[in-house]
Amino acid sequence: MENENPFSTPIKIKEPQNKLPDFLMENLPEHLQATVKELGWNELMPVQKKTIPYMLQGRDMLIQSKTGSGKTGAFLLPLFQVIVAEHIFPQALILVPTRELALQVHGEAEKLAKGTGIRSCAIFGGVGFDNQIHALRTGVHIIVATPGRLLDHAQRGNIDFGSIRDLIMDEADEMLGMGFYPDMQRVRRFLPKEISCTMFSATIPQTVKSLAREFQRPNADFLSLSYDQVIAKNLEHRYYASDAMGKDSLLIKILEWENPESCMVFCNMKKDVAYLEQVLNDYGFVAKALSGDISQKEREQVLGAFRENKLKLLICTDVAARGIDVTHVTHVIVYDHPSDHEVYVHRSGRTARAGRSGLSISLITPVEEIEIQKTAADFGINFIKMQPISEEELASRIRQRAEAKLDRERRFLGQKQNERMRRYLPMVEELSQNTEGKELLAYLLDSFYWK
Repeated sequence: MENENPFSTPIKIKEPQNKLPDFLMENLPEHLQATVKELGWNELMPVQKKTIPYMLQGRDMLIQSKTGSGKTGAFLLPLFQVIVAEHIFPQALILVPTRELALQVHGEAEKLAKGTGIRSCAIFGGVGFDNQIHALRTGVHIIVATPGRLLDHAQRGNIDFGSIRDLIMDEADEMLGMGFYPDMQRVRRFLPKEISCTMFSATIPQTVKSLAREFQRPNADFLSLSYDQVIAKNLEHRYYASDAMGKDSLLIKILEWENPESCMVFCNMKKDVAYLEQVLNDYGFVAKALSGDISQKEREQVLGAFRENKLKLLICTDVAARGIDVTHVTHVIVYDHPSDHEVYVHRSGRTARAGRSGLSISLITPVEEIEIQKTAADFGINFIKMQPISEEELASRIRQRAEAKLDRERRFLGQKQNERMRRYLPMVEELSQNTEGKELLAYLLDSFYWK
């Protein structure tokens, strides 16, 4: 719930076995108490009370807490207590997935830095290097960065990583997703071996828990502050509210938002399978249908492509899906909730196999909401109701992912390829001057992103 009081106590809290006592406002140094009170904080939020003691002790933590719960303060407040202001070298690295979040965290750090002499800078792509290089050379204590641009600076020798003691990952589910994970592995090679690592995420699928081990020490602990959802194990159940006529548009939004590696979409009726195949292919997705209306030969071709991961999007009925045993499915989308609740369990069970994590997403009309509640009661499933996806959020997410993908591939160009690429710069400049040219550039980006 967006209007939920961020100071309210979470419904479910899971703490480490050797848990530490809560950190209170009066435990802050006097200058920080004064600063946060000027900023309007009269008490610490639950995630801050719980997290700060572990960070002050240098314990590696994976922390589940929703967006808007005070996570930024949870990692900045302890950093401001341990950073040595006189040592003007980077001592904390905060990694975030987007430039907007980098600017937001940097802005909060600057507010808390009042009178401390502690400096921070934001490092992100899409802008020139000069101001960022100047900030780094002048001296900073905290670097807030997106992985791609951080690697650019690291490879140019612009950053001294030797004094970094704290690594923070915000939105760890995104940072350890396929879009950023290769860059995160490269970042790790630049960091000192003995470093404290704290990760924050609103959801903790099994993938995040597994990949977190690569960045954290073996004794890392887990802390969950859950408001309206339980800790995800290897399968998470979500649903979006929809009217019956808007399901196809919502499905497209979800596919764009999730960008699944391998996805099965389940419908109750054959006619809906054929309809969705047409809709999704018209929109630009590569989708194939499995229903009783296709020939055995075509069925084998579709299944072969899906098994070999050459086809990412399969639309089917329950009957057509029988006999499919694929372990790499990352997402199941339930377009129509089945009247037989056990069928839902079979559908969602197509993902999260062989120890992998998975996500089952249902599109639910007001009538179907009654059925999903019965399914939840029958099988003890916790369905998480998701907020609608806004066009602005979706556009921003796609833009950031496309930029990260472009940036990553550009970094591996050889000298000759770079020379060839620069021949197009005058053309890019010319195309960006008019609407038709901009649409051509947008078409290129769209083709590159979805290829």
